[in-house]
Amino acid sequence: MIELRNVWFSYDGEFVLKDINLKVEKGERIVVLGINGSGKSTLLKLLNALLFPTKGTYLYKGKNIEKNAFKDKNFIKAFRKEVVLLFQNPDAMIFNPTVYDEIAFGLRQLGFEEKVVKERVLYWAEVFGLTQYLNKPPFILSGGQKQKLCLACLLVLEPEVLLLDEPTANLDPKSTGWLIDFLNELKGVTTITSTHNLSLAPELGNRLIVLREGGSIIYDGEAEAFLKDQEKLINAGLVHKHKDKPYYHLH
Repeated sequence: MIELRNVWFSYDGEFVLKDINLKVEKGERIVVLGINGSGKSTLLKLLNALLFPTKGTYLYKGKNIEKNAFKDKNFIKAFRKEVVLLFQNPDAMIFNPTVYDEIAFGLRQLGFEEKVVKERVLYWAEVFGLTQYLNKPPFILSGGQKQKLCLACLLVLEPEVLLLDEPTANLDPKSTGWLIDFLNELKGVTTITSTHNLSLAPELGNRLIVLREGGSIIYDGEAEAFLKDQEKLINAGLVHKHKDKPYYHLH
Protein backbone atom coordinates (compact mmCIF):
# COMPACT_ATOMS: atom_id res chain seq x y z
CA MET A 1 0.00 0.00 0.00
CA ILE A 2 2.78 2.40 1.03
CA GLU A 3 6.43 2.10 0.10
CA LEU A 4 9.38 4.40 0.70
CA ARG A 5 12.52 3.60 -1.30
CA ASN A 6 15.80 5.17 -0.22
CA VAL A 7 14.03 8.35 0.86
CA TRP A 8 16.04 11.33 2.10
CA PHE A 9 14.61 14.68 3.14
CA SER A 10 16.39 17.92 3.97
CA TYR A 11 15.49 21.32 5.39
CA ASP A 12 17.78 24.03 4.00
CA GLY A 13 20.36 21.47 2.96
CA GLU A 14 20.43 19.59 6.28
CA PHE A 15 19.09 16.04 6.05
CA VAL A 16 16.59 15.11 8.76
CA LEU A 17 15.56 11.81 7.15
CA LYS A 18 18.24 9.54 5.76
CA ASP A 19 17.85 6.53 3.47
CA ILE A 20 14.39 5.52 4.71
CA ASN A 21 13.15 2.19 3.34
CA LEU A 22 9.69 1.18 4.50
CA LYS A 23 6.76 -0.92 3.34
CA VAL A 24 3.30 -0.65 4.92
CA GLU A 25 0.55 -3.15 4.17
CA LYS A 26 -3.15 -2.36 4.35
CA GLY A 27 -4.54 -2.66 7.86
CA GLU A 28 -1.23 -2.51 9.71
CA ARG A 29 -0.94 -0.67 13.04
CA ILE A 30 2.52 0.88 13.13
CA VAL A 31 4.22 2.98 15.78
CA VAL A 32 7.07 5.35 14.85
CA LEU A 33 9.22 5.72 17.95
CA GLY A 34 12.10 8.13 18.50
CA ILE A 35 13.38 11.04 20.56
CA ASN A 36 12.50 14.62 19.69
CA GLY A 37 14.46 15.62 16.61
CA SER A 38 14.62 12.13 15.14
CA GLY A 39 12.36 13.05 12.20
CA LYS A 40 9.06 11.48 13.28
CA SER A 41 6.88 14.48 12.37
CA THR A 42 8.75 15.00 9.11
CA LEU A 43 8.16 11.37 8.15
CA LEU A 44 4.42 11.67 8.76
CA LYS A 45 4.21 14.93 6.79
CA LEU A 46 6.01 13.22 3.93
CA LEU A 47 3.55 10.30 4.02
CA ASN A 48 0.74 12.88 3.94
CA ALA A 49 2.40 14.61 0.95
CA LEU A 50 2.75 17.90 2.77
CA LEU A 51 6.44 17.40 2.01
CA PHE A 52 8.12 15.51 -0.82
CA PRO A 53 11.36 13.49 -0.78
CA THR A 54 14.57 15.36 -1.52
CA LYS A 55 15.91 12.06 -2.83
CA GLY A 56 14.27 8.68 -3.26
CA THR A 57 10.73 7.54 -4.04
CA TYR A 58 7.42 7.46 -2.20
CA LEU A 59 4.81 5.11 -3.67
CA TYR A 60 1.17 5.02 -2.60
CA LYS A 61 -0.80 2.18 -4.16
CA GLY A 62 1.95 2.00 -6.77
CA LYS A 63 1.76 5.69 -7.76
CA ASN A 64 4.79 7.91 -7.33
CA ILE A 65 3.90 10.66 -4.86
CA GLU A 66 5.70 13.75 -6.13
CA LYS A 67 4.73 17.33 -6.84
CA ASN A 68 3.77 16.56 -10.44
CA ALA A 69 1.24 13.97 -9.29
CA PHE A 70 -0.73 16.73 -7.58
CA LYS A 71 -1.37 18.50 -10.86
CA ASP A 72 -4.12 15.89 -11.37
CA LYS A 73 -7.18 17.23 -9.51
CA ASN A 74 -8.85 13.82 -9.37
CA PHE A 75 -5.75 12.32 -7.80
CA ILE A 76 -5.54 15.15 -5.27
CA LYS A 77 -9.14 14.53 -4.17
CA ALA A 78 -8.63 10.78 -3.86
CA PHE A 79 -5.34 11.08 -1.95
CA ARG A 80 -6.56 13.77 0.45
CA LYS A 81 -9.60 11.65 1.25
CA GLU A 82 -7.64 8.41 1.72
CA VAL A 83 -4.54 9.62 3.62
CA VAL A 84 -5.10 11.97 6.57
CA LEU A 85 -2.88 13.42 9.29
CA LEU A 86 -3.68 14.37 12.87
CA PHE A 87 -1.31 17.11 13.99
CA GLN A 88 0.20 17.08 17.48
CA ASN A 89 -1.43 20.39 18.37
CA PRO A 90 -5.21 20.33 17.70
CA ASP A 91 -5.33 24.14 17.54
CA ALA A 92 -3.30 23.98 14.33
CA MET A 93 -6.22 22.20 12.64
CA ILE A 94 -9.18 24.20 13.96
CA PHE A 95 -10.35 27.36 12.17
CA ASN A 96 -14.08 27.11 11.41
CA PRO A 97 -16.79 29.12 13.24
CA THR A 98 -18.66 26.10 14.65
CA VAL A 99 -17.93 22.49 15.53
CA TYR A 100 -20.41 21.41 12.84
CA ASP A 101 -18.62 23.42 10.16
CA GLU A 102 -15.28 22.05 11.35
CA ILE A 103 -16.33 18.42 10.90
CA ALA A 104 -18.08 19.23 7.61
CA PHE A 105 -15.19 21.19 6.12
CA GLY A 106 -13.29 18.36 4.46
CA LEU A 107 -16.38 16.79 2.95
CA ARG A 108 -17.50 20.12 1.54
CA GLN A 109 -14.06 20.73 0.04
CA LEU A 110 -14.30 17.36 -1.69
CA GLY A 111 -17.72 18.20 -3.13
CA PHE A 112 -19.99 15.90 -1.11
CA GLU A 113 -23.72 16.64 -1.18
CA GLU A 114 -24.97 18.48 1.90
CA LYS A 115 -27.29 15.60 2.78
CA VAL A 116 -24.32 13.23 3.00
CA VAL A 117 -22.32 15.86 4.87
CA LYS A 118 -25.04 16.21 7.51
CA GLU A 119 -25.41 12.45 7.97
CA ARG A 120 -21.69 11.93 8.47
CA VAL A 121 -21.23 14.97 10.71
CA LEU A 122 -24.04 13.89 13.03
CA TYR A 123 -22.71 10.32 13.14
CA TRP A 124 -19.14 11.26 14.08
CA ALA A 125 -20.26 13.97 16.48
CA GLU A 126 -22.20 11.27 18.32
CA VAL A 127 -19.23 8.87 18.29
CA PHE A 128 -16.96 11.49 19.86
CA GLY A 129 -19.50 12.98 22.26
CA LEU A 130 -19.62 16.34 20.49
CA THR A 131 -23.30 16.55 19.54
CA GLN A 132 -24.14 19.18 22.15
CA TYR A 133 -21.35 21.43 20.83
CA LEU A 134 -22.22 21.32 17.11
CA ASN A 135 -23.47 24.91 16.98
CA LYS A 136 -20.78 26.29 19.27
CA PRO A 137 -17.29 27.63 18.41
CA PRO A 138 -14.50 25.02 18.67
CA PHE A 139 -12.29 27.23 20.86
CA ILE A 140 -14.54 26.61 23.89
CA LEU A 141 -13.69 22.90 23.89
CA SER A 142 -11.18 21.34 26.28
CA GLY A 143 -7.90 19.95 24.99
CA GLY A 144 -9.24 16.40 24.94
CA GLN A 145 -12.43 17.49 23.18
CA LYS A 146 -10.41 19.36 20.55
CA GLN A 147 -8.41 16.17 19.92
CA LYS A 148 -11.68 14.27 19.46
CA LEU A 149 -12.96 17.01 17.14
CA CYS A 150 -9.86 16.77 14.98
CA LEU A 151 -10.23 13.00 14.79
CA ALA A 152 -13.87 13.45 13.76
CA CYS A 153 -12.76 15.88 11.02
CA LEU A 154 -10.48 13.17 9.62
CA LEU A 155 -12.59 10.06 10.09
CA VAL A 156 -15.66 11.72 8.55
CA LEU A 157 -13.74 11.35 5.27
CA GLU A 158 -13.62 7.55 5.78
CA PRO A 159 -9.85 7.43 5.12
CA GLU A 160 -7.76 4.36 4.44
CA VAL A 161 -4.63 5.65 6.20
CA LEU A 162 -4.65 7.57 9.49
CA LEU A 163 -1.39 9.27 10.47
CA LEU A 164 -1.16 10.49 14.06
CA ASP A 165 1.64 12.76 15.25
CA GLU A 166 2.21 12.38 19.02
CA PRO A 167 -1.57 12.12 19.60
CA THR A 168 -1.25 11.68 23.38
CA ALA A 169 1.20 14.55 23.96
CA ASN A 170 -1.42 16.99 25.26
CA LEU A 171 -3.84 14.50 26.81
CA ASP A 172 -4.42 13.60 30.43
CA PRO A 173 -4.30 9.88 31.45
CA LYS A 174 -8.07 9.40 31.10
CA SER A 175 -8.14 10.88 27.58
CA THR A 176 -5.03 8.91 26.64
CA GLY A 177 -6.72 5.68 27.71
CA TRP A 178 -9.81 6.57 25.72
CA LEU A 179 -7.74 7.28 22.59
CA ILE A 180 -5.83 4.00 22.83
CA ASP A 181 -9.07 2.03 23.22
CA PHE A 182 -10.63 3.89 20.30
CA LEU A 183 -7.67 3.23 17.98
CA ASN A 184 -7.60 -0.44 18.99
CA GLU A 185 -11.25 -0.76 18.02
CA LEU A 186 -10.91 1.16 14.73
CA LYS A 187 -11.44 -1.30 11.88
CA GLY A 188 -10.34 -1.17 8.26
CA VAL A 189 -7.93 1.74 8.69
CA THR A 190 -4.14 1.58 8.48
CA THR A 191 -2.67 3.59 11.37
CA ILE A 192 0.82 5.04 11.70
CA THR A 193 1.33 6.75 15.05
CA SER A 194 4.42 8.63 16.22
CA THR A 195 5.47 8.85 19.86
CA HIS A 196 8.50 9.14 22.11
CA ASN A 197 6.66 7.43 24.96
CA LEU A 198 8.10 3.94 25.46
CA SER A 199 5.30 2.74 27.71
CA LEU A 200 2.59 3.67 25.19
CA ALA A 201 4.32 2.27 22.10
CA PRO A 202 3.11 -1.35 22.42
CA GLU A 203 -0.45 -0.14 23.08
CA LEU A 204 -0.56 2.00 19.94
CA GLY A 205 0.50 -0.72 17.50
CA ASN A 206 2.18 -4.08 17.04
CA ARG A 207 4.93 -3.09 14.61
CA LEU A 208 7.60 -0.65 15.70
CA ILE A 209 9.68 1.63 13.46
CA VAL A 210 12.45 3.28 15.48
CA LEU A 211 14.24 6.42 14.29
CA ARG A 212 17.53 7.50 15.80
CA GLU A 213 18.68 11.10 16.09
CA GLY A 214 19.59 12.18 12.57
CA GLY A 215 16.63 10.47 10.94
CA SER A 216 17.60 6.91 10.05
CA ILE A 217 15.70 3.71 10.85
CA ILE A 218 17.51 1.50 13.36
CA TYR A 219 14.74 -0.99 14.05
CA ASP A 220 11.69 -2.40 12.27
CA GLY A 221 9.91 -5.23 14.05
CA GLU A 222 7.85 -6.28 17.05
CA ALA A 223 7.50 -3.70 19.79
CA GLU A 224 8.03 -6.06 22.72
CA ALA A 225 11.34 -7.39 21.36
CA PHE A 226 12.77 -3.89 21.00
CA LEU A 227 11.65 -2.72 24.43
CA LYS A 228 13.49 -5.65 26.06
CA ASP A 229 16.78 -4.91 24.26
CA GLN A 230 18.81 -2.39 26.29
CA GLU A 231 21.48 -1.98 23.61
CA LYS A 232 18.89 -0.96 21.01
CA LEU A 233 17.22 1.41 23.48
CA ILE A 234 20.58 3.06 24.22
CA ASN A 235 21.36 3.33 20.51
CA ALA A 236 18.03 5.09 19.94
CA GLY A 237 18.67 7.51 22.81
CA LEU A 238 15.53 6.35 24.59
CA VAL A 239 17.24 5.43 27.87
CA HIS A 240 20.12 7.06 29.72
CA LYS A 241 22.09 7.02 32.95
CA HIS A 242 23.09 9.78 35.33
CA LYS A 243 26.72 10.39 36.19
CA ASP A 244 26.28 9.04 39.71
CA LYS A 245 24.36 5.89 38.68
CA PRO A 246 25.86 2.80 37.00
CA TYR A 247 22.72 1.69 35.20
CA TYR A 248 20.46 2.96 32.40
CA HIS A 249 16.85 3.84 33.03
CA LEU A 250 13.79 5.58 31.58
CA HIS A 251 12.14 8.85 32.53
